[in-house]
Amino acid sequence: MIELQKCRDREQWDEYQLENDAHPLQLWGWGQVKAGHGWAAERVFAIVDDVIVGSAQILIRHLPFPLKSFAYIPRGPLVDIGYREDFLNALAQLVKRDHKSVALSIEPALLTFETPEGWQRSVNKVLPAETILLDLKKAESDLLNDMAKKTRQYIRKSAAEGITIRQVRTKQEIEKCLHIYRQTAERAGFNLHHNQYYLDVFNLMKDHSPIFAAYLDEQPIAFLWLAISADSAYELYGGMNEDGQQLRANYALKWHAIRKVKEWGLTKYDFGGLVVGGVSVFKQGWSTEETVFAGTFDKPLSPLYAVWSKGLPAAKSIVHKLKR
Repeated sequence: MIELQKCRDREQWDEYQLENDAHPLQLWGWGQVKAGHGWAAERVFAIVDDVIVGSAQILIRHLPFPLKSFAYIPRGPLVDIGYREDFLNALAQLVKRDHKSVALSIEPALLTFETPEGWQRSVNKVLPAETILLDLKKAESDLLNDMAKKTRQYIRKSAAEGITIRQVRTKQEIEKCLHIYRQTAERAGFNLHHNQYYLDVFNLMKDHSPIFAAYLDEQPIAFLWLAISADSAYELYGGMNEDGQQLRANYALKWHAIRKVKEWGLTKYDFGGLVVGGVSVFKQGWSTEETVFAGTFDKPLSPLYAVWSKGLPAAKSIVHKLKR
């Protein structure tokens, strides 16, 4: 019988995540970021015979009446396969009891997932299932060989354009990167959070959210922002200005980030999803294979679940706000 135990100790929580190959979005700091921007975060251990066998960081968003709330576990939970179904159902009962959630939605960091009884594949997704996932246990030469020829050429060409690449460490430099991000969003037509959100990511994720930037004449022209755990790097944000585009700085920058986290001992590098358009084409040039995660799964917890899942305007807004 699984017992649920809420965790209120950041050190204990992150120690378990880092020792058990958890996704960066299951780290304490990510829940803190969301808790400062309209969400609540609960961290729950699964206990069997006084031993921790799993964990889940649950994000909860309060909804207008009569829906009450929505519960979501990004790239989780982390649990031994033999206890997975019991743990998921116990978590669903927890959010139904404590938060009257219309549903519990999960996006496990798994390539395959056998849907438990009472669960179903969701019609709404928060994180894309399709991504590029590099195996950093490979030698650099093998990673290069897996790329498209043009990608290798652009890495060499952009690295020779007089740019320098280094880690961003100050608020002033972050704000310069966010200015580039605004320009990128305007070009590509996607929405952003306000600046404080990203500063909170930097301050609350700390060493688990490094930022790298490419500089020309000491000014950033491209940046790449990661979330990292003990084993995995996950791309959160990135962008370029016109100089960065002209010099194709994103090629040298991404290769630098990949090599750096490999040097740090990480074994996986996730490009953060594939979307339609030029960004997706750029990412696909870095590997001969795409990775497809299992997807998004819901446990309906209310008679109003059908209203929630089938196009309620508020639901679409909530799912959008969940995104990184």
